[in-house]
Amino acid sequence: MPRYFADRGQIGERQIELTGPDVNHIKNVLRMSPGDDVTVSDGDGTDFFCHIASLEKDRVMLDIVDSWPSFVELPVRIWLFQGLPKADKMDLIVQKTVELGIYRIVPVIMKRTVVNLDEKKKAKKTERWRSISRSAAMQAGRGLIPQVDSPVSFDRALEMCRDLDRVVMPYEKAAGMDSARELVHSMQGQKSIGIFIGPEGGFDPGEVERAIEAGAQTMSLGHRILRTETAGMAVMSILMFELEKDQE
Repeated sequence: MPRYFADRGQIGERQIELTGPDVNHIKNVLRMSPGDDVTVSDGDGTDFFCHIASLEKDRVMLDIVDSWPSFVELPVRIWLFQGLPKADKMDLIVQKTVELGIYRIVPVIMKRTVVNLDEKKKAKKTERWRSISRSAAMQAGRGLIPQVDSPVSFDRALEMCRDLDRVVMPYEKAAGMDSARELVHSMQGQKSIGIFIGPEGGFDPGEVERAIEAGAQTMSLGHRILRTETAGMAVMSILMFELEKDQE
């Protein structure tokens, strides 16, 4: 069933109004008709089962049939602090980590980052990443659209993770897999977790030291060296498998 997101201002007691790109998607891509079914999420934990009431030029009106709490989100909010990669790798990182359940994505300019974005390019890239996040959230049936921040400095990233319960940093010099398994298992019951991933050149040793001083814990991902666009997805998959609970 097609799934869309609506702000609380679009949701009334009996009807929901969809505007923007969703109108074209419903009318011209899916070629839906009045009476067809869709699901709408308010992005804050509630899903609505709806029938299409009318298809208008700039909006689609939906009749609310039922609503229920959304049970698709992970029990822990996971933040990805991703070292800004080259080319379009960030597009893939956003898409796949959103599918896996990420809560927020923060691109980080690190010492070994080779991309140089001016403010105009940052704004354009961020807008694109947010669009990808929205599309991936819809495709994956998410109950919210993960926020994607504009790129920040490493210092700012460390400040942002201060209030998180745990912060992990995959690092090739970390202790072995037994320690990594113990670390992941110890995250049961946490409410928020941050993941730091380096850019193509990896972390500068000074960045690792500063992150540890700020409370981060290093962990191994095995004997193989993973690409920057793979490492975050690997950690997300591990945490999703370990922390996701069956919904009653």
